[in-house]
Amino acid sequence: MRAEGPYAYDEQGRRYADYVMAYGPLLFGHTPPFLGGLDALAARGVVYGSTSPDELALAERIRGHLPSMERLRFTTTGSEAVQSAIRVARAWTGRDAVLKFSGNYHGHFDLALQDAGASAETPHAGGSGIPRAVVGDLAVARYNDLDDVDRLLAMLDGRVAAILVEPVCGNMGLVETVPGFLEGLRARADRCGAVLIFDEIITWLRLGLGGAQARVGVTPDLTTVGKVLGGGFPVAAFGGRAEIMAMLAPDGPAFTGGTHAGMPFGIALGLRVLDYLETHADVLAQTERRARALAASIRASLRALALDYAVLQLASIVDFKFRSGPPTRSYDDQQRDDQRAYAAFYHAMRERGVLLPPSHNEVMFLSTAHGDDDVAFTAGAIEASLRDLRAKGIV
Repeated sequence: MRAEGPYAYDEQGRRYADYVMAYGPLLFGHTPPFLGGLDALAARGVVYGSTSPDELALAERIRGHLPSMERLRFTTTGSEAVQSAIRVARAWTGRDAVLKFSGNYHGHFDLALQDAGASAETPHAGGSGIPRAVVGDLAVARYNDLDDVDRLLAMLDGRVAAILVEPVCGNMGLVETVPGFLEGLRARADRCGAVLIFDEIITWLRLGLGGAQARVGVTPDLTTVGKVLGGGFPVAAFGGRAEIMAMLAPDGPAFTGGTHAGMPFGIALGLRVLDYLETHADVLAQTERRARALAASIRASLRALALDYAVLQLASIVDFKFRSGPPTRSYDDQQRDDQRAYAAFYHAMRERGVLLPPSHNEVMFLSTAHGDDDVAFTAGAIEASLRDLRAKGIV
């Protein structure tokens, strides 16, 4: 198997238009143009064990685009970034409890998996390898529902260290927040003395250099960003208000670490990614134009079959679910979609040369490498696949 640009190739050499894009981080496609000369980067050293000038330079540049990240620390994965942000929030507040939202995905560590979206779908701690003591300090609220948040905050009675949320959710389908939801979380975090954490591992760079927080106009206390920063290579970070980040060792009591955190290879690629985006301001707009065109074609195909499915598009993300009615607003909505129909659709599309994520919770990610021809080819495959499912009585 190999991959190049917007395409993946199987062992027989067959080409697929790829909309998995490694579940999001490949914003620039496979083997993007700015990743040349990797041997020279690797020759500079794999890991130093100390902070390098490039690490400081990348941190400054990230802060320039995400001013809320007054101080930050690099990690290797998004899971580590979120886990570290929670630890710092607990150290800052002196509390243990975390409130998060069903259908959000924050990585594969124990606390994050309860009622998670994506492929995790872990409704119960028991039997899934998650200690019950871990979820004893966890509350899981309904996304887009401030009344449910208030109910859980009252139950936790001043024990909340952090409110953790995806400001735009991409792991129970594409779900945007309703007006006032994020503002409401900001107000509630302030009122109860909790740390508001935005998980922007999917949204930062996909929604532009300012991320979701610039788009929605709500500033979190801490933010996590992920491997889209390295063009898909392992580099991530967490950061936020200087006084909260001061809880980190060696200045404070909260330790986070990782041998490869801030590794020079990943950091150098992060600098290249920002170089590319800062000097090619049009690429995200072009990709969004193609995403809009694909979404419009899907809507037309669904209308032709009298299927009342909501088609959503935001920046380079496109999504629809096999469920009639309005767009998904919470995980309750998402769990009513027809998983059997999606599975049949996935296989029908694969037969036609289009690679989609196998989980019904995931979305289609376009990359800057996808062209107009790829979108037209994909739109045709979607129409043919939907007609095939109709002929078989599946939709």
